[in-house]
Amino acid sequence: MTIAAILFDLDGTLANTDPIHFLTWQELLKTYDLEIDREFYQKQMSGRLNPAIVADLLPHLSPEQAARVADEKEAQFRQFAAQLQPMPGLTDLLAWAGDRALKCAVVTNAPRENVRFMLDILHLSDRFAPVTIAEDLPAGKPDPLPYQQTLQQLGLSPQEAIAFEDSPSGIRSATAAGIYTIGVASTHDPETLRAIGASQTIADFTAPHLWDDLEAIAPDPREKTRSVS
Repeated sequence: MTIAAILFDLDGTLANTDPIHFLTWQELLKTYDLEIDREFYQKQMSGRLNPAIVADLLPHLSPEQAARVADEKEAQFRQFAAQLQPMPGLTDLLAWAGDRALKCAVVTNAPRENVRFMLDILHLSDRFAPVTIAEDLPAGKPDPLPYQQTLQQLGLSPQEAIAFEDSPSGIRSATAAGIYTIGVASTHDPETLRAIGASQTIADFTAPHLWDDLEAIAPDPREKTRSVS
């Protein structure tokens, strides 16, 4: 197996945002007399599109009211996430990919304004191309379309990419597109991610076994040059 691209989810993968999303939803839903705990959030909300979440939890709202709830939630999230930090090891992984001329893309269900905010605050605004946003497509994760669209834009087959995902919807999306998928256990436990379809799991990008595997599928081209000379 050799690869030409690494595809990243955004929330829970580039940064551990899930605790912030949970807190934001928890506070917002209290105003509608709804109490959610962590287990409910992980099973029913994590990784899903906001319109689907609001439709399930607040079905009495009009489309306009539902849209306002989603906007309010994300505005509050951006306030809470002002000090967001990259996932441990991410900076090293992106440098490693750059040394090997690997393409890096983001594939996300997050709203556009959140995508812009997060990439900016993580100082990664110019690092990914393309940035595939589900709201621009007919279907988001868990549908495979976001990943299929990304592969098409990159001109690659599924076998030429790997994906990093933290949520069940994201893993289902990437694996349905035929991509080797590594689960980031920032949001869900490793057993859950593997049961859904992740080929392996990591706690974050510092995992030693991850680096062993990466070196096997994308060795440093400079080593080949040195051996020839």
